[in-house]
Amino acid sequence: MASEKEAALAATPSDSPTIFDKIINKEIPSTVVYEDDQVLAFRDISPQAPTHILIIPKVKDGLTGLSKAEERHCEILGRLLYTAKLIAKQEGLDDGFRIVINDGPKGCQSVYHIHVHLLGGRQMTWPAG
Repeated sequence: MASEKEAALAATPSDSPTIFDKIINKEIPSTVVYEDDQVLAFRDISPQAPTHILIIPKVKDGLTGLSKAEERHCEILGRLLYTAKLIAKQEGLDDGFRIVINDGPKGCQSVYHIHVHLLGGRQMTWPAG
């Protein structure tokens, strides 16, 4: 499997269906930790911390990355962050956690369906890579 950087550089930005669409449609299995009518959250298959959860909107609505956000996306963007807070509490991340949103090739985005990484369960360092 390619490194995250290689995967990001090879990914093609588009509004086409992604692996996340297949996860939403239950065509690909995932370990779901939270689901409601707007978002789905599941454990990352290549975790970078003891807790590594991806939080995605169920409807992409052109929101392939944060740089594509429009004012009409404000509600779902807020919902993604609020859901991250709920899951952090559910996961017992009371001492802190990190939220990451990768955007574009240089931001190491490899799936063009906006998603929030919730990382925790260890001491984070700074600066981030």
